[in-house]
Amino acid sequence: MPLPPDIDPLAFDELHDDPAAWRAAIESLAAALGVDAADVQQEGEGTVLVARLGRERVLKLYPPFLRDHFEFERAMLDRLHGRLRVPTPQLLGRGEHDGWPWLVMTQMRGEPLTASWPAMGEAGRCALLHELGALACEVHALPVGALAALAPPWEDFVARQRERCVERQRRTGLPPHLLEQLPAFVAGPLPQGPDVLLTGEYTPFNLFTRANRLGAMFDFGDGLVGPREYDWLGPQCFLVAGDAARSAAFMRGVGASIDADLRLALMRLLLLHRYSNLQAQVRIDGWQQACRFEELAARIWPLA
Repeated sequence: MPLPPDIDPLAFDELHDDPAAWRAAIESLAAALGVDAADVQQEGEGTVLVARLGRERVLKLYPPFLRDHFEFERAMLDRLHGRLRVPTPQLLGRGEHDGWPWLVMTQMRGEPLTASWPAMGEAGRCALLHELGALACEVHALPVGALAALAPPWEDFVARQRERCVERQRRTGLPPHLLEQLPAFVAGPLPQGPDVLLTGEYTPFNLFTRANRLGAMFDFGDGLVGPREYDWLGPQCFLVAGDAARSAAFMRGVGASIDADLRLALMRLLLLHRYSNLQAQVRIDGWQQACRFEELAARIWPLA
């Protein structure tokens, strides 16, 4: 069965969650790449269709409405590969199938951080967070160049996110007392700074470890170009989780510090994030009882 060329996001979500429905398309692409169907392993995670081709390659198939993600990831793979302290996938090929763009890249090795993090001691967690901050710095130091044209202008992105913010936060379950404060709060100032390459992926879901050190980073389709602070949100929410020592370790890695004004700006940025969902992202018990965003920001970003 061919892939639908005019699929919408809702229909794509249904397709994504039904691997049997897109198995034939993946097998057809794999055959063209010289891979037997028995060596194709579909993956259930991620925002696009992903499959491992044997032990060396990964295939990513993007719905047509995410062609911008395809273009950005293609360019980011070339920009990052071989330039960082940890490996990133090497782009091996690209093409189109039934109007759906695809990329083939090298497969990364290591243990998912989602699996290794719970078993780490606090010293190991702080060491990894420091390393993660330094990795982000390396990415942010790379030239933006032509990738600027592949991402929405930062001001346009922020304006669109502000327009949709209340609807999104209501849908994802922001407590009513905070939802009431939301429009006035997100209208306030955001972090300012030079445009850098933002991967948005310094999270446990897109990092591998080896012996409790960073081993690989991958998945750059939903990247942006904007201020570096956007990339601090994932580690601070998923890994720091309100712990002062962990926060200090990450911030030493990025070579910066957080004050009371900046943490309010970060709180706004978190609410405006492309995938903002505080119920899933804030790993602090009882955060929903914070009376105001100022109180919540102080819990997420403790000052040293």
